[in-house]
Amino acid sequence: MQGAQPHWSSRLPFYYGWVVIGIAFVTMAFAVTARTAFSLLLPPLITEFGWDRALVAGAFSFGFLVSAITSPIFGRVMDRHGPRIVIGSGICLMSSGLILASAIEKPWQLYATLGVLVSAGANLTTYTAHSLFLPNWFVRRRGLAISIAFSGAGAGAIVLLPWLQTIIGRDGWRTSCWVMGLLVLLVVGPLTLLLRRAPEDIGLVADGASGSADAAQSRGKSNVVDPAWAAVDWTLARAMRTSRFWWIALGFFCALFAWYCIQVHQTQYLIEIGFKPLVAAWSLGIISVVAIPGQIGLGALSDRIGREWVWMAACCGFAVCYVALIALQHAPSYPLLYLMVGSQGFFGYAATSVMGPIVVEIFEGPHYGSIFGAITVPLVGGGAAGPWVAGVVHDATGSYRLAFLLAIACCAVSAAAIWIAAPREVRLVPGRISTRGAAQESGV
Repeated sequence: MQGAQPHWSSRLPFYYGWVVIGIAFVTMAFAVTARTAFSLLLPPLITEFGWDRALVAGAFSFGFLVSAITSPIFGRVMDRHGPRIVIGSGICLMSSGLILASAIEKPWQLYATLGVLVSAGANLTTYTAHSLFLPNWFVRRRGLAISIAFSGAGAGAIVLLPWLQTIIGRDGWRTSCWVMGLLVLLVVGPLTLLLRRAPEDIGLVADGASGSADAAQSRGKSNVVDPAWAAVDWTLARAMRTSRFWWIALGFFCALFAWYCIQVHQTQYLIEIGFKPLVAAWSLGIISVVAIPGQIGLGALSDRIGREWVWMAACCGFAVCYVALIALQHAPSYPLLYLMVGSQGFFGYAATSVMGPIVVEIFEGPHYGSIFGAITVPLVGGGAAGPWVAGVVHDATGSYRLAFLLAIACCAVSAAAIWIAAPREVRLVPGRISTRGAAQESGV
């Protein structure tokens, strides 16, 4: 009948991009928390077994190292088969690692379960995996959409981390591993069946609005700044022959070194300098909660001002966090604790919202997954090196101070590296397109 409204099902594809973001949000809530919980497990593991700090933290680092080696493989799998295979595999690895961890008695079992299985599983279900395909779904609001998905980590942390700490205190760390393993398997597992690699797989285009790219072109507002670069069919081999690839790799390595250097050791450090275990656990959770407005706000801002500015803000956030941590050792106080939490969470965690966009805006194309997978090797390598180096430094000197100073230096190097990689010189973010279009129309 003429004038009749279309059936609701005909509009379902329009919203599918946001369905994908919602699934990513839930996945991040559980998977990131399962990995972050290693910080809560560190004190009881050291207490029960009497192992060196570097040995225990090394399990986390070893798992990251294994993840780094296998990342390029899963990048290619993502390009060919999509996120259901990759993320589904990660869920199986993570849940089995957590459940088997409840039987740990020897160091090799710690490394095999909480190290390899959980870290590798997290690599396939959290920031890295989602950065392989979420950028395909959004162009105009890429930073905002990805930041909303990644803010699920904060939502999960504020609920799950204190709850897990309560289980550890009441029933033991082994029970907490069982509980978290079952949650990952039963809650996240079924949702992965709805994921798709790109909107084209179900007849859509990015942002869920057909013709958006053509419309931008017709207005003379293409986001391409360097047509010659953008015209290249970027394979992994071609990308690795460019300096931009290696500057991104360096920037990501240093940022993840700073990130996980403190994330793994934070609970133990805060307890040692005088804070109660539950306060330390809440601090870890609140960091992820503070990250929610930071990721969303700064992710959206990156769509306006550029990815480099937000990346630099994230690096500055981690640097301020380490300054506060060093000061806390000499003068433990809640104002300094709040500064550490706010700078690390609100600014530092915002780095995740621009990781994928930085790479895709330089090397956009059908081989993006393989390229990002290769860049994941140094990215995850930095996450592996940070906790291990901090543990070794503490065992050798009795203090984290030198490790924290090294992390501050890494923040400065990371910020500089992404500016040199310069995604802005290949493709403009939407806010810059509008500015350039207005300038062209006014004859400037």
